[in-house]
Amino acid sequence: MKFGTKAIHAGVHPDPSTGAIMTPIFQTSTYVQRSPGDNKGYEYSRTHNPTRTQLQDALAALDNGKHGLAFASGMAAIDCIVKLLQPGDEVISTNDLYGGSYRLFTKVYATYGIKFHFVPMHDMTAVEAAVTERTKLIWVETPTNPLLNVIDIAAASAVAKKAGALLVVDNTFSTPYLQTPLALGADMVMYSLTKYMAGHSDTVMGAVVVNDDQLHERLSFFQNACGGTPGPQDCFLVLRGLKTLHIRMQRHCENGRKVAEYLKSHPKVGKVYWPGFSDHPNHEVAAKQMNDFGGMISFVLKGDVKDDAIAVLEKFQLFSLAESLGGVESLSGHPATMTHASIPAEERRKAGLSDSLIRLSVGIEDAEDLIEDLKQAIG
Repeated sequence: MKFGTKAIHAGVHPDPSTGAIMTPIFQTSTYVQRSPGDNKGYEYSRTHNPTRTQLQDALAALDNGKHGLAFASGMAAIDCIVKLLQPGDEVISTNDLYGGSYRLFTKVYATYGIKFHFVPMHDMTAVEAAVTERTKLIWVETPTNPLLNVIDIAAASAVAKKAGALLVVDNTFSTPYLQTPLALGADMVMYSLTKYMAGHSDTVMGAVVVNDDQLHERLSFFQNACGGTPGPQDCFLVLRGLKTLHIRMQRHCENGRKVAEYLKSHPKVGKVYWPGFSDHPNHEVAAKQMNDFGGMISFVLKGDVKDDAIAVLEKFQLFSLAESLGGVESLSGHPATMTHASIPAEERRKAGLSDSLIRLSVGIEDAEDLIEDLKQAIG
């Protein structure tokens, strides 16, 4: 089954009681039992909910995985994964990492005795050098947020297997439409479903997809025991969003290419970060493991002055200045003061994240209108 057909049909079934083609919103907390312990597979909605079950099945199918798990947010999904670790364990992750992930790692789990190493993971020798006998988890974002660095998933998998560690790929920027990390050797693929998967800026949710039964059993235990589960209304919204994921992502990619090429040709733009350019670091890896290059773009103006970047952000009319990404509407952001403000300035600069960097989430509007907005804002 090809991806578009799978996005619409896989994992979901018409309601057996009514024939409703859309999965119903099972807005209930509890379920009647025939006899103590004798239920129809559902007893309490923190543990299982029929709407969530169909979403989880759909997510697994899109990633060619066996098990899907949905969470109340992307951060709740990350939190569940890190609970697999013990004090004294070590994690290797990229130094160009989403600020929320960095905050959870360094401000929460580091205080529990878990050690985190942040290295430039687009260089796999840096990952290999960071491995110790205590390495239990390798955490990959690719493309990274916000510098769009590309990390070789298959190579990271080889390092993880040699170390006896688990490999997680945050696939939020790519979605399974662009790359399927499980097929490249990842043990877990994680999403902020809030972004492209839901796609309409109207819900917050996260997910993890795995193949291994024992790993799924452990994660399911934490999902239920810790309670970071989504409600059925949000599950319904994400299920609806998945049905158009393929056509939305196609348009995001088409528009992203046009916007990136325009920015690269603009006399006032200093550098454009987009993995589709042949001179982008690890472009060959991106071309190998991705089906296209996505709609996320970052850039800096010539002179690299923060105030100039702020002025552009304030002039945008279609690129709304807002947190988040991946919706049908185009968004702009200033990572240093928004999504990555929780990372110390010194660490941001070490990773190459300038205070003047502008991040764009290119939506599915007409590309000509988006380029006109860039033209009037940059001047």
